[in-house]
Amino acid sequence: MRLRAVGQLALLKGCSHPLTRVSYARRTLHAKATEFLQNNQPDWTESMHEVREAISKICSKYPDEYWLEKDNKHEFPQDLHRDMANDGWLGICMPQEYGGSELGISEATVMMQTISESGAGMAGASSVHMNIFGLEPVVKFGTTAQKERMLAPLIQGKEKPCFGVTEPNTGLDTLKLQSSARNMGDHYILNGSKIWTSTAQVANKILILVRTTPLDQVTKPTHGLSLFYTDLDRTAVKVTEIPKLGRSAVDSNVIFFENWKVPKEDLIGEEGNGFKIIMHGMNAERILVGGEALGLGYAALRRACIYAQERSVFGRPIGKNQGIQHPLADSWMKLEAARLMLYQAARMYDQGHSTGEYANAGKFLAAEAAFEACERAVLTHGGMGYAKEYHVERYLREAMLPRIAPISRELIYNYIGERVLGLAKSY
Repeated sequence: MRLRAVGQLALLKGCSHPLTRVSYARRTLHAKATEFLQNNQPDWTESMHEVREAISKICSKYPDEYWLEKDNKHEFPQDLHRDMANDGWLGICMPQEYGGSELGISEATVMMQTISESGAGMAGASSVHMNIFGLEPVVKFGTTAQKERMLAPLIQGKEKPCFGVTEPNTGLDTLKLQSSARNMGDHYILNGSKIWTSTAQVANKILILVRTTPLDQVTKPTHGLSLFYTDLDRTAVKVTEIPKLGRSAVDSNVIFFENWKVPKEDLIGEEGNGFKIIMHGMNAERILVGGEALGLGYAALRRACIYAQERSVFGRPIGKNQGIQHPLADSWMKLEAARLMLYQAARMYDQGHSTGEYANAGKFLAAEAAFEACERAVLTHGGMGYAKEYHVERYLREAMLPRIAPISRELIYNYIGERVLGLAKSY
C-alpha cells in the first residue's frame, strides 16, 4: 500500500498553483531570495523537488499571521498537524506496510525545511518533528505486533508522541540519567523526571528512556538503559510547561512520574539495550533540525530582502546601501554552504553511513547561518524589526533553539576534534 503523500507527488506534476509550479529544466540563475519557497535547487533529486512542491502547497494556507497568533496564544498548530496527517506526510520515512511512504531522510529534511521556511519556523516544524525520526527505534527494533500497534495511529495523526530523555540533573550526560524502571514481571514501575519534553501538553504517547539496572551494577555505562513507547498516563505523570524564549506554539515541559505502571509489551527491544537502540535516530534528528534551521534563515532573508527593496530612507531604497546589502549577501552564501553540507549528510544517512561527522557539522553550520540571517533581518528592519507584526523578531527568538538543541555547539566541536581530527578527548 502506498501512502497518499506518494500519490500526491504524481498529481503535482500537473499542478498549476503559482506556489507549486516547478520546472526541472536547467536554469542558469538561482531563484531570487525574495521568491516564496522557490524550488530549483540543482543538487536535489526529483523526489526531493516533488516533496518541496507538495509541502509548499499545504504551508501556503498558513501565513506568518497564523503563526504570530499561535505564538501569542501559545496554541499548538492543530490545523497544520491535521493537514499533514490527512495528506499522508506524517509517515514520510515510515514503512509502507503501516501506511508510510518509506522516503529517505533527504526528503524528510526537505519537508522540515519547507515547513520552517514558509514562516512557520521551529513551531511549525516541531509540531510534526517527532513523527519523522522519533519512532525509528520502533521501526528497527520493535516486534511486528508493536509496529502494527504503534506506527499506524502515529502516521494517521490519531496519536501524538513526545520524547523523554533529558533530565534536570544530567542534561546531555545521558548515561547518568536517574529515572528508573523496576521489572515487576508483566509490567514495569517507572519513577523519575524528564525535562524539555516537547508537546507533552498535547501528546498521548511518550518514547522514554530510563535505567532498569543501576549504574553501579553495570560493566559499561551504556548498559542497563531501557526504552519504552507507552501511553502518557496523566494519573501517574505530572506535566508542567516551561515558560521560554521562543517557539511558544509548541510546549516544552518538565514531567515528573511516580509509581507509573507501564506494560511489558511497551518495552522496545531488549531490556538494558535502550541506549544503543535510541542512538539510531540521533544523526537523523541532527539533520532534520539543521533543515528546520535553514528554513528559518531563508525565511528571514526573504523578508529582509523584500523590506530592503520597499523601504526608502533619504530618497532611496535602503537595499542600495552596502551596509544593508552586503550582510544579506553574506548570509545567503552561508546558508547555501550550510545547505549543501547538510544535504550531503542526508544523502550519506540514506546510503547507510552511521558516523556523524557530516550530520553534526551540517546541523552546526545551518544553525549558525540561520541565527546570523535572522539577526540581520531584524537589523535590516531597524526599529520595526523589534515589532511583532514584521515577524522577524519571532524568527530570531526561534533561531536560538537549533544552536543549543539537540546537541550544543561545544559538543559538536568535541566530536569533530576527536573523531575527525584525531585529537585527545577535551575537558
